[in-house]
Amino acid sequence: MSDYVFSPPAIPNLSILDSDKVFPVHRIYCVGRNYAEHAIEMGHDPDKELPFFFQKNPDNLVVNGADFPYPPMTSDVHHEIELVVALQQGGKDILVENALEHVYGYAVGLDMTRRDLQAQQKKMGRPWDVGKAFEHSAPCGQIMPVAGIGHPAEGSITLKINGELRQHGDLNQLIWKVPEIISILSGLFELQPGDLIMTGTPAGVGPVQRGDTLEGSIEGVGELHVEVI
Repeated sequence: MSDYVFSPPAIPNLSILDSDKVFPVHRIYCVGRNYAEHAIEMGHDPDKELPFFFQKNPDNLVVNGADFPYPPMTSDVHHEIELVVALQQGGKDILVENALEHVYGYAVGLDMTRRDLQAQQKKMGRPWDVGKAFEHSAPCGQIMPVAGIGHPAEGSITLKINGELRQHGDLNQLIWKVPEIISILSGLFELQPGDLIMTGTPAGVGPVQRGDTLEGSIEGVGELHVEVI
C-alpha cells in the first residue's frame, strides 16, 4: 500500500543513443544570453554581461519527436536552439578543470519562449517563469554520450523553420564555455546527477506559428524535429 495521497508522476527522462536505458532528469538550468550576437539582438552589451540562469521544469520536456502545442495566453512564441548538457555527477564548487568529468552526454534542445509574457515580466522586474517554464517549453532530442562523441567545443548550431534557415552559429561562440557554466552553477546550486543545462542560443530568434516544422541541428551532436500544433 502506498503512503502517497495520490500516485506520483513518472520521472521525466530522455532517450540515449543506441541504448535501451533512459536518462532520468532532475532539474533543467538555462543560461541567459550566452552568444554575443544574441545578447545584442536582445538589446544588451555582451561585454558587460555576467552569467545568469533561470530554470525550466523537468516535466516541460517534449521528447521522442512529440509535437509542440502552441501555448495559451500568448501571440509571440519564439524558438531558441541550444546545446544541452546532461550531467551524470553532481557536486558543489566544481573546479573548471574538473567540470567535464561530470558530463554524461549532450543533446539538441529548444528553449521555447512566450516572448510577449517574458517582456512584460522584464518591464515589471519580475521572474520569467510564465515566459520560460510553461508546459512543453523544452523540446529535446536524444542524448549522445560523451563516450561516443567526446566534448564538442565547436561545430555548427542551426535552426530551420519550414526549410528556411533562421538561426546559425558555432559552439565556439559561447561566451561561457561548458566547463565554466558547470563551475559557476555549482557555486549557486548543489548540482545533481540528472541535471540538464541549456547553454544559450545564437542570434536569429523569432516567432513560430501553428503548422511550422522546426529542424534543429548541432554538428557532432544530433538533430531535433518538432511540429508546432
